[in-house]
Amino acid sequence: MLFFLLHTCCSTLLTLAQAPAAAPVVAPKAAPVLAPASSPAPPGPTNVTKILEKAGQFSTFIRLMKATQVANQLLGQLNNTNNGITIFAPTDSAFSSLKSGTLNSLSDEQKVELIQFHIIPTYLSSAQFQTISNPLRTQAGDSGDGKFPLNVTSTGDTVNITSGLTNTSVSGTVYTDGQLAVYQIDRVLQPLQIFDPRPPAPAPAPAKSKKKKDDDVADSPADDSTDNSKAVRFTMGNNVGLFGVTAIVIALISL
Repeated sequence: MLFFLLHTCCSTLLTLAQAPAAAPVVAPKAAPVLAPASSPAPPGPTNVTKILEKAGQFSTFIRLMKATQVANQLLGQLNNTNNGITIFAPTDSAFSSLKSGTLNSLSDEQKVELIQFHIIPTYLSSAQFQTISNPLRTQAGDSGDGKFPLNVTSTGDTVNITSGLTNTSVSGTVYTDGQLAVYQIDRVLQPLQIFDPRPPAPAPAPAKSKKKKDDDVADSPADDSTDNSKAVRFTMGNNVGLFGVTAIVIALISL
């Protein structure tokens, strides 16, 4: 019996020694906390000068826009209102083709008007050039004859522009986004008001008043001569009558 118990204990110990060790208990990992997805940054303000700088070959136009403060005006209009803008941007070659000294001969006000003459205060897609009404009103103001008229016509894929002094066409699209459209042109648009101003109409002559005319007629020499003739006839008649009475009296005395 003792031998049996001893054999059983040894067998049990041997079995436990040969059994593989139990795997350690590993605590489950906590799920990572995900940060909320960030919303995309809002687009920056539409800047016409930066668009032109990126396109290249518009250095003179950019310089004039900044010098006249038109660039700041456009920045405010495009980013603070829903108004659209269309710009006809002359290249540096277009400005180089102007007569020497042209820009320097302009006053500050005329430079502002020149730049504004290249800006339409509404968005125009290339397709809309076929249906617009002329003359177009630019930011320079009055589109009447002799002022700042600008006419745009479309024939097929060609868009022609005339100011009355300058004839050119759109040579490419620089930028368009549904609110701002910038088109390249190869000549500077010269408005009539600046480069061929019309002389002011002469003032109408003042009308002669009727009263003065009547006074002139009354004081004319012809009236004086008429009155004098009547006075002479009246005096002569009186003298003749007096002479006749005197002759009768003398005749009676003689009798």
